[in-house]
Amino acid sequence: LELGAPDIIVRNEKRMLQEAVDALIDNGRRGRAVTGPGNRPLKSLSEMLRGKQGRFRQNLLGKRVDYSGRSVIVIGPTLKMYQCGLPKEMALELFKPFVMQKLVEKELVHNIKSAKRAVERVKPEVWDVLEEVIREHPVMLNRAPTLHRLGIQAFEPILVEGKAIKLHPLMCTAFNADFDGDQMAVHVPLTMEAQAEARFLMLSANNILKPQDGKPVVIPTQDMILGCYYLTQVRPGAKGEGNIYTDVNEALMAYQTGNLSLQALCKIRMFRTIDGVEYSRIVETTIGKVIFNEQIPQDMGMTPRETIDDMFRHEVDKIVDKKMLGKIVDACYRAHGVTRTVQMLDAIKSMGYQYSTKGALTVSVADVVVPDSKKTIMHQAEQDVLNIEKQYKRGRLSNNERYQAVINVWDKATTDITKAVMESMDEFNPISMMANSGARGSTNQIRQLSGMRGLMASPSGSIIELPIKANFREGLTVLEFFLSSHGSRKALADTALKTADSGYMTRRLVDVSQEVIIREVDCFAARGERVRGQIVNTITDGQGVLEELEERLTGRVAAEDVTDPNTGEVIVRTNELIDKDTAQRIVGAGITDVSIRTVLTCRSETGVCARCYGANLTNGKLVDVGEAVGIIAAQSIGEPGTQLTMRTFHSGGVASGDDITQGLPRVEELFEARRPKREAVLAEISGTVTITDTKKKREVIIRTADGDSRTYAINYGAKLKVTDGQTIDAGTPLTDGAQNPQDILRILGVRAVQDYQLREVQRTYRSQAVAVADKHIEVIVRQMMRKVKVQDAADTNLLPGSMVDLFKFERANEATIMAGGRPATAKRMLLGITKASLATDSFLSAASFQETTRVLTEAAIKGKVDPLLGLKENVIVGKLIPAGTGLKYYNDVNIQEVYD
Repeated sequence: LELGAPDIIVRNEKRMLQEAVDALIDNGRRGRAVTGPGNRPLKSLSEMLRGKQGRFRQNLLGKRVDYSGRSVIVIGPTLKMYQCGLPKEMALELFKPFVMQKLVEKELVHNIKSAKRAVERVKPEVWDVLEEVIREHPVMLNRAPTLHRLGIQAFEPILVEGKAIKLHPLMCTAFNADFDGDQMAVHVPLTMEAQAEARFLMLSANNILKPQDGKPVVIPTQDMILGCYYLTQVRPGAKGEGNIYTDVNEALMAYQTGNLSLQALCKIRMFRTIDGVEYSRIVETTIGKVIFNEQIPQDMGMTPRETIDDMFRHEVDKIVDKKMLGKIVDACYRAHGVTRTVQMLDAIKSMGYQYSTKGALTVSVADVVVPDSKKTIMHQAEQDVLNIEKQYKRGRLSNNERYQAVINVWDKATTDITKAVMESMDEFNPISMMANSGARGSTNQIRQLSGMRGLMASPSGSIIELPIKANFREGLTVLEFFLSSHGSRKALADTALKTADSGYMTRRLVDVSQEVIIREVDCFAARGERVRGQIVNTITDGQGVLEELEERLTGRVAAEDVTDPNTGEVIVRTNELIDKDTAQRIVGAGITDVSIRTVLTCRSETGVCARCYGANLTNGKLVDVGEAVGIIAAQSIGEPGTQLTMRTFHSGGVASGDDITQGLPRVEELFEARRPKREAVLAEISGTVTITDTKKKREVIIRTADGDSRTYAINYGAKLKVTDGQTIDAGTPLTDGAQNPQDILRILGVRAVQDYQLREVQRTYRSQAVAVADKHIEVIVRQMMRKVKVQDAADTNLLPGSMVDLFKFERANEATIMAGGRPATAKRMLLGITKASLATDSFLSAASFQETTRVLTEAAIKGKVDPLLGLKENVIVGKLIPAGTGLKYYNDVNIQEVYD
C-alpha cells in the first residue's frame, strides 16, 4: 500500500488474505478446501473442535483416568453378590500408592523410595499389606457399552490368582456380559467421599431394581433356573413315592442314601411353633420343594397364612420357572428389603447350580421328537394351497388375495404343527424342560427343530410364499437352505445397523434431558400455588391393554384426594405417594381416572421437583433432591432401543392400512416431532360430516351448528375413518395413518399433544414387550415443550417471532403486569429432541452436541453467558457435576468443630 501499488494487486492480496484466514478458521466452508501434501485438505481450527474426535467430545467430555485397568472376565460362582475377583498383579498396580504408604506406616521399609522399590520387586511382605489395603476398599467395574447406569457398579475386591477378573453370575444381566471373551474395566475410587459413594450408592448388592421400570434386574438365569425347575418338579412314579417320614431330616437322609427321589411326592411330618405352641402336620410334598423352600423366607406374602394349616404350606409350592423366580425376588424385596433379598439370591444361585449339575440334563438328537400328525397337517395345507391356485386361475381371486390366502394357510399350518410338537413332547424331555423353565430356547426354536421352519421373509421384508417344510432334525434341502439364509442374513445386518441408530438416539436423548435434575421437594408449595395434576387412565390400543392403570399410578404422587366411590373413605390424600398396594386398592375400587402430579405440569424452572416426579424406581421411595432424573430417563428409553425392531412392518409385503412405521424409527419420529410418513388428516373443527365423491377425489365437509364449514380433499388411496352424517369433535382423524403432533398441538392444545406423545411411545415399546415407566417419557416430552414463540410482544421487552423459554416468558409477563403494561402473547412450541438440545440456554452443551461452529459463532455474536446448570457444561469446564452429592444444596454445609 505504501508503494502505491495498483488497485487490482491490492484487491488480489486482500482476497488471498481473506481466503487464507477462511481456510484457517473453517476449511472448505466456502469454495474449495485448501489442500496440503497428498491432496489432503488441511485441518482447520473448527475441525479441531468438531465431531467425535474433536476437542469437545474427545478431551473435554471423555477423559482418560489413572488408577484403572482392564482384563477378560470369567465366571465366579462362589463369590457373594457384592464381591468380584481381582487379579493379584492388577490389584497391586492399582493400589500401588496405598500399599507404599502402608509399608512405610508399618515400618517395613524406611522411606517412600524403598517402598516403591519393594512393590516393583514384588517382595513377599507386599502381598500381606495389599490384602489389608484392599479390605473394605470398593472398586468399580464397568463394561462397555455402558447403556444405562447399571453398566458401572462397585464391588468389594477379592484377590485371585491368574490374570482374569471374576464376575458374579447374577451381575451379567445388568452389565449384559457373558463369558465368551468380554472385557471389563476396573476403576479405583481414591478419596474417602468417592469410596463412600461407591459403597452406598453403587454397590452391586444395592442395585437390585432397574431404574427403567422398578422390576428386579438380578433374576437367576439359565443353569440356575434349570436347577430350581428340576428341584421343584413332581415326577409321577418316582422312587419313594407315597413314603411317610417322621420329619424333614429323615426324608433328607432317605434322599441322600438314594431311597427317595428328589421329585417323588411323599408325606413328611412338619413341626411349627405358633405363638409359643408347637403344632405338627403331615404335609404332602417333594423333598425337592422342601430343599428349595429352606432357602426362601416363608413370610413374603406369596401364600395366604390365615389358618394353622396354612402355616404349614410352602411359601413357593408351584413349579419354579423364570417368571416365578422374578415374582419371588420382587416379593422378598418388598417384604424384607435389600439385605435379605441378596442373601436369598446367593442361596438360590448356589442351589440352582448344584441341582442343575445333579439333574445332569443333556440334549441328544433323540430328544427331538417329530410329531406323527405333521404329515397330515402338511398334506391338508398343500391341498388348500392347490384350491386357492385353482380359484385364482378361474379369476375368482386377485393376485394379492391369492398371496394373502396362501400365507394364511401356511401360517395356520405352522401354528398347528407347533401345537402338535409341544403336545407330543414329554414334560421331562430335556429340551422341553429348558424351554418351559425359561432357561434357554423358546417354543419357536423347538418348532424349528422338530416341526417345520415355516415361512421366511425376503430381504425386502415381504414374506416368501414358499414355506420351508422341513425341520432341522430332518435337515434342509439346498433350496430351503438358500431361502432360509436370506432371512438370517438380513437379521444380522439389521442388528448391526440398529445398534448404531439406537446409540445415536440415546445420545440425543441425553443431550436434551441432561439438565433435568430434581431441584426442590415441592414446586407448588414453594410458589404458594394450588396443585395441578393430570388425569391418567389405562393405555389401550385396538387389540388390548398396553399399560394398566395400576402400573401408571405406582410410584406417583396424587394431585387430589382419591376416595373410594363405594365407601367414601379416602384411599390416598393430595401430595401422598401411591405405592403398589395403594394403586391396587384404587383400581380395585373401580376408579378409572386418577389425577396425579407429573413433570409435565411441574413449576420448577430449572429441573423438576421431587413430588411431580414421584418415586425413585430403584427403591420405591420419593426421589431425592439432586437425582439426575434426566439422564436416567434418557438411559431408560435408549437402553432398550436395541431390542426394538428396525424394519417397517410389512403385512406380507401387501400395502395395507397397517403399513405404519414401528420400532426404533417410530420412536425417533415421535421424539424428533417429525411429520409421519402416512399422515392422517385431522378435523380442525367439531361438527357433522358430509362425504361427497367427485371424479378425481373425495371431499369431506364438516359443518358446525353455527354454519361454519371446512372442506378436506382426500385422495382415493386413503381409508376413511368417518362416515356420512357422523358428528365428530375437533382433532378427530378423518383418515388412517399416524397423526402429526404439530397438528394436535395446533388444534387440541398442549395437554393433548403431551398425552399423544406419551401414549404413542408407550405403544411402540410395549408392543415389543419392553416396559418403560411413564415418567421417563414425560421428562423428555417436557424438554421438547420448554419453548414458546412470541407472537405479540406488547409492552414486554421480548422480540416478536423469537423463541423464549416458557418460564422466562411467564416472568417477563408478570413483571410487565406489575408495572401496569400489556402482557405479551405466545404459542407453545413442540421441538424435536435435536432442535431442543441446540436451543438450550447453555452454549457449551449445544456446541459439544452438534453444529459446533455455528453454535459457537452465534454465542460469540450474542455475547452469551453460560449459567452452568446442566451436567455437560460442568464436565467441560472441569467442575463437579451439580447432581447427587455435587449439588450446592448438599455442599453449602457449615462444619462446626465440637470440642469435649
